[in-house]
Amino acid sequence: MTASGILFDWILPGAGLALFVAGAWANASVAFGWSRSVREARAAGSNPSLVMFVPGVVGAISMWNGPFEWMRALAWMPLLLDVSCLPTLVLGLFAVLVALVARKAPAEAPEQQQASADLAQRAADKKAQSDLHFESLAGCLLGTALGDALGLASEGLSPQRQARMFPQTDSHHLLPFGRGMCSDDTEHTVMVAQSLAETAGYAKAFGDAQRFRSDLAWRMRWWLLGLPAGIGMATLKGILKLWLFLPQRWQGIHSAGNAPSMRSALIGVFWAAEPDFMRRHVEASTRLTHSDPKATHAALAVAAAAALSAQRAGRADPTQYADRMCALLGMEGLELSGLIDRVARSVQSGQATQDFANELGLQRGVTGYSFHTVPVALHAWLSHPGNYRGAVLAAIRCGGDTDTVAAITGAIAGAGCGRHALPQEWLSRLAEWPRNVAWMDRLARQLADTRVDFIATGLPPTSIFKTLLRNLFFLGVVLVHGFRRMLPPY
Repeated sequence: MTASGILFDWILPGAGLALFVAGAWANASVAFGWSRSVREARAAGSNPSLVMFVPGVVGAISMWNGPFEWMRALAWMPLLLDVSCLPTLVLGLFAVLVALVARKAPAEAPEQQQASADLAQRAADKKAQSDLHFESLAGCLLGTALGDALGLASEGLSPQRQARMFPQTDSHHLLPFGRGMCSDDTEHTVMVAQSLAETAGYAKAFGDAQRFRSDLAWRMRWWLLGLPAGIGMATLKGILKLWLFLPQRWQGIHSAGNAPSMRSALIGVFWAAEPDFMRRHVEASTRLTHSDPKATHAALAVAAAAALSAQRAGRADPTQYADRMCALLGMEGLELSGLIDRVARSVQSGQATQDFANELGLQRGVTGYSFHTVPVALHAWLSHPGNYRGAVLAAIRCGGDTDTVAAITGAIAGAGCGRHALPQEWLSRLAEWPRNVAWMDRLARQLADTRVDFIATGLPPTSIFKTLLRNLFFLGVVLVHGFRRMLPPY
């Protein structure tokens, strides 16, 4: 080894390290008060200062120029051990990190922007799909309510006496000043909407309607405790059996009444794209209260009509609908298929709905038998394609069970025409509380959101106490109308 090698590799690095040790010790003594002289100086009022940077920098240079590789690898240690260099080193590292983040940010920004754009697009797509479903679902729900309310004042009247008592059918007549209220037809449709919103995700995941059936059964039990007026006898007995918690095979009453049909249209609109789900849910809804297969067939006909109406803007070819129902009902439903075929031929010949009802022997009005109610409602709908007002008024003019016939007709026609096409003057004069038009709109919106992603989003709140008060008032209105019918004109 040469003299210069000894000087630069050993002597100078060694002297530098000695200087580093002495300076670092001095700085530490000043910073932490390790030295007696520093403590005495501070006690005397003086404030010794650090030797800034020099020890740490000299130590780092000496380590870098040392004779061993490990000294080069640990050249940063003196900077860390010298208290005068440590704050600067920390600030320097922080500055480097900030610079690295700043350099990396522009590269990440486009990815973040793309992710935000994708989320916004998905939200916009969901909103657009929800809006489409909302039109048909709200049209069906509110269409049921309007038909129900408009026909309620004429319930039980023959077409002749209805014309004498209410010459103007194009308005509400139940309450003074042209106001109207809804009956059990609307309330059952509301319960179906609530159960669909709560259980559709389960049905989609597991492929059955059992959760829907259970949820709807509980809603019907509590609905009965609200003392609804005008409930049908078969429905009353069916719900009482639900309160006995009998096995499913013993549930329902052997009746072909029209109650299942009046609540099935919304099922058809919701499951329009999945006919198997539609059938399972209609059967589950029907058999809670009615076990006669005719009730199921009629309810299926209404659900299929509402689905077709929603898909074709309220316009359907009568023959195609009749063929579809023949295939859907099969051999068990030949009787109803024959009636629907008569409906199709009557509509194509241009026969009025009231004349068709007369041909069925319903001159005194449509009865609550589902094979009377449903064909007349289908005729009114098919005779007025895309015309909600005309379809409902045609159903009401047939007399008899006008609230249910008009509710079913309004549900089917409303599903096709959409929420925006419902007569605003009828909606504005619907005196319902607490489940008013705005409440039903919210329910339809949440049902539409559920239809997009099958995630339950919560339902509009209801109050049993408010509903009970409303039902007591409604019972008084029904009694007043009952006494009114004892008076002329006859």
